[in-house]
Amino acid sequence: MKLHWQIVIALVLGAIVGGLFQTQLEADPYIGVKFVDAPGGGALVESIADGSPAAKAQLATGGTVAALVRHNGDPELEERVTIGGAADAAAVLASMDMGEALWIEFVDDARQPRPVTVTLAPDSQRAGWIKPFAFIAEIFLSLLKMLIVPVILTSIITGVANVGSGRDLRRLGTKTFAYYLTTSLLAAVLGLTLVNLIRPGDGAMLGLAPSNSFEEVAKQSFWDILLRMVPPNIFAAFSDNAQMLQVIVFALFFGFFITRAAPVHRERMSSFFESAFEVMMEMAKFILGLIPYGVFALLVKVLAETGFALFKPLGLYMVTVAAALLIHALVTLPIIVRVVGGLSPLRWAKAMGPALMTAFSTSSSSMTLPVTLESVEKRGGVSNRVTSFVLPLGATINMDGTALYECIGVIFLAQYYAGIDPALTLTLTDQVLVVMMALMASVGAAGIPSAGLVMMLTILSALGLPVEGAALLLAVDRPLDMMRTVVNVWSDSCGAAVVASTENERPLALTTSIIEPRDT
Repeated sequence: MKLHWQIVIALVLGAIVGGLFQTQLEADPYIGVKFVDAPGGGALVESIADGSPAAKAQLATGGTVAALVRHNGDPELEERVTIGGAADAAAVLASMDMGEALWIEFVDDARQPRPVTVTLAPDSQRAGWIKPFAFIAEIFLSLLKMLIVPVILTSIITGVANVGSGRDLRRLGTKTFAYYLTTSLLAAVLGLTLVNLIRPGDGAMLGLAPSNSFEEVAKQSFWDILLRMVPPNIFAAFSDNAQMLQVIVFALFFGFFITRAAPVHRERMSSFFESAFEVMMEMAKFILGLIPYGVFALLVKVLAETGFALFKPLGLYMVTVAAALLIHALVTLPIIVRVVGGLSPLRWAKAMGPALMTAFSTSSSSMTLPVTLESVEKRGGVSNRVTSFVLPLGATINMDGTALYECIGVIFLAQYYAGIDPALTLTLTDQVLVVMMALMASVGAAGIPSAGLVMMLTILSALGLPVEGAALLLAVDRPLDMMRTVVNVWSDSCGAAVVASTENERPLALTTSIIEPRDT
C-alpha cells in the first residue's frame, strides 16, 4: 500500500480512537491547584503543580479565591460562584469540561478574573490510556525534529553551490523570492478582506481578561527579528530548531562562498555536502516510513486530550480562517500554477499528496521538508538543482497560511476589543500596517508548530492592542495550525513547480510512471 494511503488510514483510525478515549474514559478536570480552607472564608491556594495550567497562567500561591466564574462576559451563560471554602472550589472544578476556561477572582485583587484552562488530571484513567500513545508521538516528533537542521543545512549549501555562477544564483534567487513575496502578500490581503467582510469579532463573547503570560514575548520588535537572522554563534543556532533563519543565512553564505573558492576546495566541499545530503535523505526515508504510526499516535493523543468548550465562541473566527485558507489553496495558488507554470494544478496536487498529509499531521513546514523534497523531486519531476534551493527556503520564509492567519487573528481580536473600547478600533491605515507586519512576521516565524501565534503577539504589541487576547486563540490553534501548514507546504511546492517551469524544466513529465507504476 502506498505511503499516502497509509497516512490517510492512520488519520482516520487516530481520530476514531482519540474520540472514543475522550467520550468513554473517565478524566477528572485539573488545573494543578491545591485548595485549602482560608481562615476568613474562601479557598486558599496552598500549592501549584509545576507545568500545570495554573502555573502556565502564572498564578501564585498564598492568594485567597473569592469566586470562580464560568463563561465570563457572556450575558446568557455567565455563572459566578462565591467560594466559601476548598470544597466549593473543588465542586466547581468538577463540573467543568476539558478545555473550558475557569476564571478566578481573588480577595483584595482589583484586577479582572484570571483565566485558567481546564485539562485532564494526569492521574486519571484517560491520562493512563493516553500515555503510551503520547510516548510514541513524542518519539516520532523528536525523530522529525532531528532531521530539520542537517537537512536544511546540507540541502541549501548543496543547492546554492550547485547553482553555478553568481549570475545563475541571482536569477534563481530572484525568481524564488519574487514568488514567495507575491503569494504571501496575496494571502495577507485575502485574510484582511475576509475578516472585514465576515467580521467574526463583532459581538463575540470571549470573556478576555488581562494576562502577563505573553508580556516578555510581546516586547520583541521587528528589529529584533531582523537582528536574530544573523547568527552570532552558528553552533548555538544548530542546537535550536527555533533559529532556522540563522541556519538559512549561514547556509546561503557558505554555499555562495563555496562557488568563490579555488577549484580544488570548491570540488572538495561540494562533494562533501552532496554526500552529507544523500546520507540525510536515506535517514529521512527510514524515518518517513514511520509516519503512519506517528500520525496515528499523535492524533489519538491530541483528540483525547483536547476539549471543545472554547470552540463555540471562536467558531466564526475559525470559519473565517478556514475559508481564507481554502480560497488561497484552491483558487489563488492553482491560478499561479496554471498561468505562470503552465501545469495542471490537479495533477500537481496529486503528486504532492504525501507532503500535504504529513504537513496536516505534524503542523510543521520544517518537519515536513524531507517529505516535500521527496514528493517534488521524485513524484513531481523537478530537478534537485531547483528543489534543494527553493524548498528549504520556503520551509522557513514562505508562510502564506501564517501571514493570512496572523492578519485575521489580529483584526479579529481588534474587532472584539473595539466592542469594549472604541478607542481600540483599527483604521484602514492600521489595517494596511497589519498586512505589512503579518508579511514580515510570517518570514520571521520558524516552521514549527504554532510559531505563527507567537509572531502575532509582536503585531498586537506594535499596534498598542492588549496581547492577552492571543492566549485564548491557543484553544483552537491546533486545528488551524494543521490547516495553515498544509497551505504553507502547498505554496512551497507550487513555487518549486513555477520556478522549475521558468528554468525550462518539465515538471510532471514523469508523473504517470511515478504515481501509477505499470507493469511492462
